[in-house]
Order: sequence, then C-alpha cells, then structure tokens
Amino acid sequence: MTERFRLTIGQLNATVGDLPGNAEKARQAWRTARDAGADMLALPEMFITGYQTQDLVLKPAFTAQAIEAVMALGAELTDGPAIGIGAPWAEDGKLYNAYWVFRDGRLVARVLKHHLPFQQLFDELRLFQSGPISGPYAVGSARIGSPICEDSWYPDVAETLAETGAEILVVPNGSPYHREKLDLRMGHMVGRVVETGLPLAYVNMVGGQDDQIYDGASFVLNPGGRKVVQLPAFEEAIAHVDFTRGPDGWQAEPGPMAPQPDAWEQDYHAMMLGLRDYLRKSGFRKVLLGMSGGIDSALVATIAADAIGPENVRCVMLPSEYTSQTSLDDAADCATRIGARLDTVRIDGARDAVGGALAHLMEGTQPDVTEENIQSRLRGVMLMAISNKFNEMLLTTGNKSEVAVGYATIYGDMAGGYNPIKDLYKTRVFETCRWRNANHRDWMMGNPGEVIPPRIISKPPSAELRPDQKDEDSLPPYEVLDAILEGLVEKDLALADLVAQGFDEETVRRVEKLLYISEWKRYQAAPGPRISTRAFWLDRRYPLVNRWRDKI
Repeated sequence: MTERFRLTIGQLNATVGDLPGNAEKARQAWRTARDAGADMLALPEMFITGYQTQDLVLKPAFTAQAIEAVMALGAELTDGPAIGIGAPWAEDGKLYNAYWVFRDGRLVARVLKHHLPFQQLFDELRLFQSGPISGPYAVGSARIGSPICEDSWYPDVAETLAETGAEILVVPNGSPYHREKLDLRMGHMVGRVVETGLPLAYVNMVGGQDDQIYDGASFVLNPGGRKVVQLPAFEEAIAHVDFTRGPDGWQAEPGPMAPQPDAWEQDYHAMMLGLRDYLRKSGFRKVLLGMSGGIDSALVATIAADAIGPENVRCVMLPSEYTSQTSLDDAADCATRIGARLDTVRIDGARDAVGGALAHLMEGTQPDVTEENIQSRLRGVMLMAISNKFNEMLLTTGNKSEVAVGYATIYGDMAGGYNPIKDLYKTRVFETCRWRNANHRDWMMGNPGEVIPPRIISKPPSAELRPDQKDEDSLPPYEVLDAILEGLVEKDLALADLVAQGFDEETVRRVEKLLYISEWKRYQAAPGPRISTRAFWLDRRYPLVNRWRDKI
C-alpha cells in the first residue's frame, strides 16, 4: 500500500496586532484542511502576530498575549490535522521568532529561527535571538523539517535537517515583495532541494503591511528542483498537496500551477494591494486625492478605483489661473473614465488672502518659489479639510523621481496618509499607465478599458504653479534623471561611474545634491508600497544633515 501524506498550504493575509482575527483565519484554514483529510496545515511565519511586527514584538505584554493566543489555538484544534503556525517565543529573557507545531491539542515542536535577516528592510537581529538549528518533527508517517524563511536561504539549516532525518522541507515565510522576487526565491529553494534531495513546500504570507507587500506565490518543488505546485501571486489561497513515498523517498504529486504575472503586472498588483490593505487594516473605506490633470494623479486615482471601487474615490481639482484648460479637461475626462467623483475647489481667493496677510513682510521682495509653494500648501489644507470632514484618507501622488529630488512641497502636495506610487520612477509611471489601459484583471474593482486618457500620458508634465511651467524647466529630462537616480539609489554608484557611462558631470552633481538635501522631506513623507530593491525609508536610511558629497 502506497504511503501518502497530505499537506495543506495556507497562503493567507494576516494583520499585525490582530491576534483574535489572525487566530480565526488559522482556525478556518484548519477546518478546511481537516475536511480535505490533510495530515498537516502549514501557515506562514509569525502568522499569529502578523508580520513584520517591528518593535511591537518587544513589548512584553504583546508577546505574552501572542503566546497565549497561539497556545489556546493549538489546544483547541483536536481530531484533525497538525498545524504549523508562526509566533514569537520568550524564554529566559530571550525572544525568538518561532514556528509552533500542534497535533491533537498538544505542542509537538517549537522550531526557532536561526538566521536573522538584518539587511534591506529587515531588522530582526535587534529584535530576536538566534535560535539553535532545530531537528525534524514527526507528523504521521513523515518527518518534517522547517527552516524558517531566512534559514532556507543558506545551506546549513536544510543540510542539518536532512542529516538528522527530515524527509520533507516545509518552509514558512514572511517574504516581502520586490520586483522579480519570485525568480530570486526560486533560485535559493532549488539550491536547497538539490543539496538535500528532499521535496520542499514554500509557504509565504500575502497582503500589505504599511510599506511592505507580501506577494504569496507559494510553491512546491520535488527533488531535482522541478516545480509541481504554484499558487497565485498577491491573492489568498489554500492548496492541498499530496506526497507519496516511493523507493527514493517522498515526492509531491502535481497540483495547481497558477501563472505568474510579468514585472509590470506584479508592480501594479503590489501597489493596488498595498493601498487596499492599508485602508482596510486602518479602518478607511474611502479616499480622496488632488486631481491635477497630470499623469501621477491619474494613475493614483486609477489604482484607488481598482483597490476599493470607483464609488469610493473622490477626485478634487484645485485650479488657479495657472491651471490650463487642457488640465481641467483631462482631469474631468479621467475621472469620468474611472467612474470617480470629481469636485472643484478654486484656490485663487485663499491664495490672495494669504498673500495679503503676508504683504507687509514680503514688501520689497520678488516673487519666487515661496509664492508657488503657498498655492501647493493651500491645496493641502483644503484636501485635508475634506479628508477630516468626510473620513476619507487623503492620498499623495508624488512619484519616486519627485520624492528623490524633493520636487514636491512639504505640507502641500506631500500632505496625506498614503502614496501608492512612492516607489515608482516617473518613466515607469508612463509605462504603467499604458499597461493599465491595455489590461484589466479580475482582482481590479475599477473599470476596464482605456481609463487614463492618452493625452495625459503624452503631454509634458507640469506643476502649473506659474505661467507656462514645465517640469524640465527645473529638472533634467525624466529619462536622464531616472537613470542617474537608479545609479545613485539602487546601485550606490559613484559619480565617476555615472560620468563614465556618459552622463553630464554637472547634471550628475546636481542630481546628487538634490537627492541628499531632500532627505528631510522624505523623513516626513507618507508611507507607500515597496516595489523596488531600494525603497526610501526602509531600504535606504540616510542622515538628514549630511555635508558629504562624492568627488569625481
């Protein structure tokens, strides 16, 4: 008789701090696994608390309640499959990232994370202690080894598990998204499978948490590295995976193979999911944004409509005499195509009143960026007033290029609670708009078709704070600016490296200066979804006061 082992994978969306809600998600998934005749349900890393908890996990009261919650859950789940679930563990004054395994109401294993990530957006080395490498645990007829997330990126933990009798690797993860992350993960996991000769189930969390997006995309590999199960990206999913034991050990039978999106769809889904979950987990149902008639606000409005439905999106046009008729027409056209509400509030009167109030102090000076910024800040005041009155979260609309060089007004167009395109360079904004016009997916709540007017995509960008203003009056062309920024931010290139690539020396120096002197603005900016390998704030942390400049 063939030996069989059924593993249920729960790729689910936890909320940080919602101990009862996360426990209920686990409970429902366990019932699904039980009804399917599973031997074990595997849930992601730190699932009971949500992930990442950051310094919340350092509060003894929170950790104690999390441990109490996972122990109560484990004791309750009897007459069914084992459950593996991530939760913290505190012992002898030390705190661990742990994976708890219960069977028939009893704790049968507690695996402690050994490798603690500390690069990019991770800070686990200051939160947790490194645990010893744990051995395998028995579930029914199979011996399971569980390297926790980062433990699977290095050979030692998986090799030790194989040497001590593990037969199947079940890897719980809280692995955040960045562009093309699936290929990176797959390379590491294939390495573990080839080294150990064991099948591997990779169980990843899904959902948005502040700046971080967890893309799920869980999978199962057989010995040799062949993928036999692939769950969808950015969506909750539960899958039952059957393993059979043969002469060469356990093998997973082929299961669902969800197609994986390309890089453009990945980024768009990540930005949309980040906004949707930030609103849902914060208790907001509606949003508003300043609709300028430009490409950035058009894309943010589209993402918002896809995230929560057009009926929950308010666009507000705030014109002055510098606002072109083209912008007014384009804003109205875009709002109509999206299906969102469009209101208009003029800022002329308020601007003139502020100018009059300041006239005795400004007397004898020439108009400059000060007067331009008054307009932007008045827009922020008005938008925040609408936000407060109607309980609608204000979205900011600055792309990564503008955020990088400070081409945004603090307390003005930077005002707001969330920025869906914060990590998207301007050149990618253009291409993302083209992608969205050509594509519609079932996970989008917005309208299909060409929702962003082509003229918005093709016209020169402008802040419209003075007559005939264009972005390129103050900045290099975005193709040049973004290439330099990618070199400075993502790749940490020296100025000499960029000049050697053919960029103008003075332009490179100027972009570097703008990047450094704008750090204080980014420190006060709204959060937004991380979709690159070097997002501002979590991945790249620079001093606000910094006199160093590179030499060529």
